[in-house]
Amino acid sequence: MSKVLTEEERTARHNEKMKKKKAAHDRIVAGKTVEKGLVAVHTGKGKGKSTAAMGMVCRAIGNGMKTGIVQFVKGAWETGEMKVFEAFPDLVEVHVLGEGFTWDTQDREADIAAARRAWDQAKSMIEDPAYRMVLCDELNIVLRYGYLPMEEVLETLRNKPADTHVIITGRNAKEELMELADLVTEMKEIKHPFRAGIKAQAGIEF
Repeated sequence: MSKVLTEEERTARHNEKMKKKKAAHDRIVAGKTVEKGLVAVHTGKGKGKSTAAMGMVCRAIGNGMKTGIVQFVKGAWETGEMKVFEAFPDLVEVHVLGEGFTWDTQDREADIAAARRAWDQAKSMIEDPAYRMVLCDELNIVLRYGYLPMEEVLETLRNKPADTHVIITGRNAKEELMELADLVTEMKEIKHPFRAGIKAQAGIEF
């Protein structure tokens, strides 16, 4: 029969266990010495890809890092995060160059032209070392539909300044892009209010 521990004994065991965990964690952290700009991909069917990326932009602002945002698909929506970014004009440059989703425009040539304008803007910021972070919001969608040459995007990412972070969002990220990326996160949908007839909510979707 196992011994029933006193509260003091349970506390002592817990503290010892946490002490060992911290020591192990400290050893792991001490071994990570490389510092570089990352390519991060947020993909998957679940909500939160762009939201998480905007959170990273907020972190960059907090660290005094100049950041560029290019929206490839979404049109000129009034969103809460954009109103926040307006308070930091010296640190955040936003270009909303999408014309809506492909099912809205129903014009492939216009979609391709919009994707090219957005990519040219994003590429110029990625190549400019003054920008420490560049968010390419919904780039995965235009790559999925073949509106931009994948190899051109990959080549730009391979040759970006060493300290620049690039975040790419959107469903159905291409394998080649995920292979090149340093960080890939897949958002998985478990439950979504839209399926229950609830419309988009301020503070949640925009």
